[in-house]
Amino acid sequence: MSTTVRSYAKINLGLRIGPPRADGFHELHTLYQSIGLHDEVTVTAKASAVTRITMDCSDLRVPTDARNTAFRTVEMALAAMGITAEVHLSLTKNLPVQGGLGAGSANAAAALLGLERELGTALPGPQRMSLAERIGSDVPLFLLGGTVYGHNRGQIVVPYPDLPAMHCVVFAPTVGSSTPLAFKAWDEQVSRLTPEAAQDRLDELSRVYASAFACTGADSQTGASGAFGALDGADGSIRSGSLAGNPLPALVRTGIANDFEEVVFQQHPFLRDILHALKGDETLGESSAVMAALSGSGSSLFGLYRTEADAEAAQARTTEYAGRSFRTITLTRNAYWSSMFV
Repeated sequence: MSTTVRSYAKINLGLRIGPPRADGFHELHTLYQSIGLHDEVTVTAKASAVTRITMDCSDLRVPTDARNTAFRTVEMALAAMGITAEVHLSLTKNLPVQGGLGAGSANAAAALLGLERELGTALPGPQRMSLAERIGSDVPLFLLGGTVYGHNRGQIVVPYPDLPAMHCVVFAPTVGSSTPLAFKAWDEQVSRLTPEAAQDRLDELSRVYASAFACTGADSQTGASGAFGALDGADGSIRSGSLAGNPLPALVRTGIANDFEEVVFQQHPFLRDILHALKGDETLGESSAVMAALSGSGSSLFGLYRTEADAEAAQARTTEYAGRSFRTITLTRNAYWSSMFV
């Protein structure tokens, strides 16, 4: 028998970068959101006298040895469990490579969950999260799913109240974006900021997130609970056109943005044109996105929409650009976990 796991992608609803740290990483604040696009990771495992891990992948560009995060995750998880086993991983790739959608990290989390199910043994929760942190900065968020606040280098994660499910269009250009190069360009561009000023920028975004998801006195008087998923789309369905109980418009009004856009758009100017196509131009009679932005360090971009028709129109506007466009939905935490195992 084997276990197949959907490794769902993520987008970033705002991302702010702090100064480089002594350990070589950057302090980050971001709001992750799970979406329905996914790869599939199939895990076959059985106990054996010695550990042997093999892997295959539908995309020949993806390494199938210890350079792969899913492979390393299985290796480290077996050691942590104190189990020796024969494990085979089979990865079916649908998500773009170097797309800013967290594909490699999602594969790693899916491999861990599939391995635990195959062996009938699960790591304790804190140990599982610690292992994920060591594998990669984005991996822990995929052990939560839904709407997740991330800070430190992105690996310290806190589940937030779910945003209601929304229609989403993701555009993956033919060119990828290197995260190390994006960080290098960012450091060169913002070297004028003092460490104190850079920290103030991070703290401000944290306050923006907290305030958008908090109930006010007025909310309490009108009976709003602040449990946004309970108001709209808690079961993973979409009430098209409705933004009732959705804090995303409030976040957009604060001007949340992805800091990487400043440098990645300089490296690849055509990405700005794709972003404008996803946003839509109301002066031309086009329906506009509730939000559109770069995801992670790119190169993928996304837009979130009130209705399926708005998403279809946005997808049509991107057809002149080189790359692939996908229509999907955002996932609540319940929808994420209830549909993860195939």
